[in-house]
This record gives sequence, C-alpha cells and structure tokens, in this order.
Amino acid sequence: MSGRVAIDGEKFGRAGFRARRHSGQVLRRAHPMSAVGKLALGLILAVLLAGGAGAGEGFEMPRPGRVFQFPRDHGAHPEYKTEWWYYVGHLTAASGESFGYQLTFFRVALRKLRKPDLQARSAWSLHTVYFAHLAITDIARRTFAFREKSGRGALSLSGAAAGTLKVWIDDWQAELQGEEFHLLAQDGGLGLDLVLKPMKPPALHGEGGYSRKSEKSDAASYYYSLPRLDTRGTIFVDGRKLPVTGASWMDHEFFSHAMAPGLAGWDWFSLQLEDGWEVMLYLLRHQDGSVDPASSGALIDPQGRTRHLKLTDFHVKATGAWTSPHTRTKYPAGWEIGIPGAGYRLTLTPTVPDQEIRSQTPAKVIYWEGQVKIAGVKNDAPVAGVGYAELTGYAGGLGGRF
Repeated sequence: MSGRVAIDGEKFGRAGFRARRHSGQVLRRAHPMSAVGKLALGLILAVLLAGGAGAGEGFEMPRPGRVFQFPRDHGAHPEYKTEWWYYVGHLTAASGESFGYQLTFFRVALRKLRKPDLQARSAWSLHTVYFAHLAITDIARRTFAFREKSGRGALSLSGAAAGTLKVWIDDWQAELQGEEFHLLAQDGGLGLDLVLKPMKPPALHGEGGYSRKSEKSDAASYYYSLPRLDTRGTIFVDGRKLPVTGASWMDHEFFSHAMAPGLAGWDWFSLQLEDGWEVMLYLLRHQDGSVDPASSGALIDPQGRTRHLKLTDFHVKATGAWTSPHTRTKYPAGWEIGIPGAGYRLTLTPTVPDQEIRSQTPAKVIYWEGQVKIAGVKNDAPVAGVGYAELTGYAGGLGGRF
C-alpha cells in the first residue's frame, strides 16, 4: 500500500540456511551473523512497527510539490529513512494453471549517510537494513507459500542503488534493465525469474505523488505505481519450473515519518480490470474502529491518466470473514467496492482463503496479503479483473508495507 512501514525479514549476509517446517510449508531461516546483530534487528523492527520511529535526525520529510523524474526515481532515496519496492502479479502457465505472486524489497536506514551511494566509511558498518518477502499463490492447488530474507547494507551483500533501480539481498534482486524490470528470487523450491515491461506511465498518487497518511498529523509518503506491466518468465513451485505470462503491478514509496498516532492498520487494494482501467484504494483504520479521512485512492484510465479519489468518492464493505487456523486472527474475506463517479460496483473474492504471511523475524509480523478475483459492473455492463489486497493490524500490530 502507500506507505507501509512494517518491515519483515530474517537472513543476514550469506549465512547458512536452516529449514523449518511451519504450518504446512517450509520457511527458510538463516543463522544470524551474531547475537548482537539479531538483537539489533529485533529492536529496529519493534520500534518501526510500534510507530515510535520518527523522522530521525538529518532525514528529509516528504513535502508537496516534488518533481518526479524517471528512471531516476525508480532508484533508492537514501535521504529518506524508509523505502520499498513492491511487486504483485497474476500469471498463467502453458498448462493453463494460474498463480499470484508478491515480491517486495524494503530499505530502512538506521542513520543518514552523507554519500548518496549508501556506502559507509567501514564496510562492516550497520547503517541500513534490507528485507524482502516472496510469496506465490497456486490457485488450482489452493496453496500459498512464503519466503523471506534480510540483510545489512555492508560488504555489498545487500544494497540499493540511487539513480536507477537496483536493489538486492544476496541473490534476490529487482533491477531496471533498459525499459524492463528483472525480478529474481528463489529459495527452497519456491521462486521466480520474471521480466516486467510497463504498459502505462507511472501513476502519481495523492497530490502529484505526495500521499497523506493522516488527517491530523503530517505523516505522508511519496508514492507512485506502475499499474500494469506485461510479465513473462519462469516461476518455481513445489520444485516445478513453469514458463508463465501475465500482468503485474508495482508500487514504490519512500518517507521518513512514523505512522500517525492511533493507527491500528489498513486495508489496501490494487485492481486490474479487463476494460483497461486500474484502481488503487486504501483505508486507514484507527484503534477505535473509525476510518481516517486521509484514506484515499486512484482511478487510472486505459491511457494512463490518473484521477485522485477522496474517501468520499468510494466505499468498501466487507462481505465475509476468515479466521486463520495458524494464528486465530480474524480477517475480512471478500468485499464490495463502489466508485459511483466511475460507475463501478465490484465484488472481490480471495482466490485462496489462506494467504496469511507469518514472518519469523524477532518482531513476529503477521498480516494477510493475497490475490483476489473481481466481478461486477461498470454502468451496468459486466466487468471482471484480478487484484491484490493487503490487511494489516488485525493480528495486533502493524504489518505489510505501510
């Protein structure tokens, strides 16, 4: 979603793996480089997830009026404390099988560096931490598998380039090559190797890319999406290697502020409709159950023109619920979304109920991030599509990428 500050991950450097069976899937966990390193990571995550990390001395704050430049702004922005590159997509194999995927890279600075290339005086200096999430939903088999990695910005084991997109943790990476994005991640029989080509220009959210996250505080991020990317390549599921094609969605956000006081979580949606339109929506939920008026969204037409949506321009209603057998967390499951000004009345249904991410970091981040199918009407004409939903805060603590 726009501005997600819950960061997860486990692995530091090139340490050895330790496989662990967890609720029907294998999670690969890495041996930490040191007890001190693991403790530092746990404290970092706890502070971030609690919303207690402010801008930090020396970090810049998002302000209205930024002039975005691409491809430069696809790269890292070390002058801001937190940043992520988020990809989700919908893939079809030659056999006709359908899959959803997520690959997200997070960057969190512990202190501001003077040099724009994110290098420190000492190659061992712990100045930045990186995390990544990989998940694949197998619709036919009704399974969901998740992996995670983390690393420190030292010794070139993890990093993010400024000026162009190149972010990596060990052999996991997202890189801009010419006009295409190359995604690569693989661990324990689960993985992907994809090439993504944007079909539309970047969609700037909020006020020209300045996305507010609270009505009463200055919490905000810079936020844009590439809402439709032609996708081709290979995925690895249960040891199978499958050539795939499909469409993806990319979000990129960077900011320095902590989350607004009283924020409990958020519901975020990215929708790709067969009529060539896309929709992004997010609802910021307060601890008292109310929705922050800064909640908003965007409507993107087939030519790539973006219309900002205020909270009063749309409505979202949960139609059901699902309780995790792993954590006993209760999530909404299924939604009705209306955008009266555009004529849309849409029904969203998860393709697989259990798409809960249970990060094994010291912070134990839990959230639901999953693929949905879409049916409905636009001005009484049938319309269908696919999308992703992210649900955080339901397990008692922020998760995801806001």
